[in-house]
Amino acid sequence: MAQHHFQLKAHWSGLRNDVGKIEADNLVTKISIPKEMDGPGIGTNPDEMLLGAASTCYIITLAAMMERSQIEKDGLTMESEAIVDVTNGIFTYKKIIHRPEIVMKQDASVRDKKVVQRLAQKAEQSCMISRAIQGNVDIELEVTIKTA
Repeated sequence: MAQHHFQLKAHWSGLRNDVGKIEADNLVTKISIPKEMDGPGIGTNPDEMLLGAASTCYIITLAAMMERSQIEKDGLTMESEAIVDVTNGIFTYKKIIHRPEIVMKQDASVRDKKVVQRLAQKAEQSCMISRAIQGNVDIELEVTIKTA
């Protein structure tokens, strides 16, 4: 069994509406509470970072599954949206909506398009971030498959 360890340092010297910093091997950025939540909106925030983790995990998983299935593509892009509910002062990360757009090669068969549709669903279920938040955050997919 392989285990991978990732390290992150967080620095926060102020109060609620101040600015901190996080540092990991390939990530160094300022952090603060977003403007939407009455913060300074400097750098990134936990809401964006969770959305980024879910989005990047999904798109990498989907690309890997397409490669293993030998499905060629012309493009793979995605927009993701997070919905955070605030009820009675309690913040709840409710939902993530992934909107992948897969551009198939011009000569892609109907079968290949059906396989890609199945892979798009399977990638969401297989991504480790999706599995980690399962039961706490709803994840929806709005898949678009096009031909070049």
